[in-house]
Amino acid sequence: MSIGRINRTKGIALAAITSTAVAAGVILIQGAADADPAPTLAQAKQQVADLQHQAEVAGENANDLRGQISAAQARVNALKSGIAKQQAQVDAVKRQIGSLAVAGYQTSGISTTAQLLLSNNPDQFLSQASTAQAFAGQQNSALRRYQLAQGKLTDLQASEQTELAALQAVQAKQTGFVNQLNGNLDKAQKVLDKLSAADRKRIEEENAKDAENARKQRPTRDGNRTGDDIPNIPASGRGAIAINAALSQLGDPYVWGADGPDSYDCSGLTEYAWGKAGVSLTHSSKAQAGEGRRISRSELQPGDLVFYYSPISHVALYLGNGRIVHAPRPGKSVEIAPLDEMPINTMVRPG
Repeated sequence: MSIGRINRTKGIALAAITSTAVAAGVILIQGAADADPAPTLAQAKQQVADLQHQAEVAGENANDLRGQISAAQARVNALKSGIAKQQAQVDAVKRQIGSLAVAGYQTSGISTTAQLLLSNNPDQFLSQASTAQAFAGQQNSALRRYQLAQGKLTDLQASEQTELAALQAVQAKQTGFVNQLNGNLDKAQKVLDKLSAADRKRIEEENAKDAENARKQRPTRDGNRTGDDIPNIPASGRGAIAINAALSQLGDPYVWGADGPDSYDCSGLTEYAWGKAGVSLTHSSKAQAGEGRRISRSELQPGDLVFYYSPISHVALYLGNGRIVHAPRPGKSVEIAPLDEMPINTMVRPG
């Protein structure tokens, strides 16, 4: 083999090696670019908190549809009941028509004139003929009643289908929000999964410690409040009852859609607390914002409801001295927090 050919062969081999190395480098660089670096513990906590808040927003949007679903379900149930009654009426008229048809058939095989000529008692026959005319009138009247009853039944059935479609649409919308909630919680878990086992354990221990510290601040059996974080502000009337009811749940976990007795979401906690005071609230932060008298910040009293974010997606009970009690978000427990921990939207006094 000539030197020139050897050099060409080496050049080809070197080019192949270089190309392979470059390609491998590109793959390694691309892989490094595609791989998400593990977040620091502080970054992970913030990402998880943001995703959990987004989950809560979706949960409250789903809660906000509860009233629409309940109302639509009530309309469907009323229509079902109306349809059952109307069907019974239609069936009764049909039975009456059937009886009249049988009776009419039994006397329809011979003409009226022939019946008169063959009758042993013409006077009695004429009297019966008069009755037969009335009988025919009954048939016509029954037919008209049937047409009306059947028409009403058809209208009710059509209304039921319309209401069922509306109900299913709202239910599908609520399911979409619940899917968003679960999707955000799944993303939060994936963030945690990127942490080391030691960091994940540390977060779990911190959450458990926060819940235990919150439970230690629950009111005593005689109604007295304990713990340095609970403001010593006298509350009276229904507001005091609501506060003590909420404080009694300190440390209970946040669970979407829950309103007690062992877990709550934000509007579930306020619904429960004010329910103990004899005031009925809707299980929805947006709805609760319209279920009381709007007040200013200077008017805030213990027991008042404070709503956060725009649009509203969170609610808490005011304790006094710039503190609230609330169910914060998924992954957390009922706790006491600063009034201005979140952007305030509006404030309401229930009852």
